[in-house]
Amino acid sequence: MVSANFAQSGARNGASSGPAAAMRLARLRKLAWLLDAQFLLPGTRFRFGINGLLGLAPGAGDVVVGLVSLYIVNEARQLGAPPALLARMLANIGIEVLGGAVPVIGDMFDMAFKANLRNLALLDAWLTR
Repeated sequence: MVSANFAQSGARNGASSGPAAAMRLARLRKLAWLLDAQFLLPGTRFRFGINGLLGLAPGAGDVVVGLVSLYIVNEARQLGAPPALLARMLANIGIEVLGGAVPVIGDMFDMAFKANLRNLALLDAWLTR
């Protein structure tokens, strides 16, 4: 959720502030949800997104999703996120792409790790501190 203090916290952290930044964050939240948690496995509480489905394609699927995930990192950079935060976000993407490259087990890891939702949580925590 976009915090009530988003404009103030964003300005304090050197990020873009105001309605445009809040809209950007809302768009990133929708993208991360689509990639990592859009679908519910029937009969369970387990959610997965198109990331997990594309990851089933050998090799290329994980690369494509990794490239889309970099969009979230670039948006965080444009919001003024510090280099240490960007490095953690890139590490999450790297872990997911490398882990997802392992046949079968990697696909399950990919669906469980949810790098995009992790990265959004990192960005949210930075913006609201």
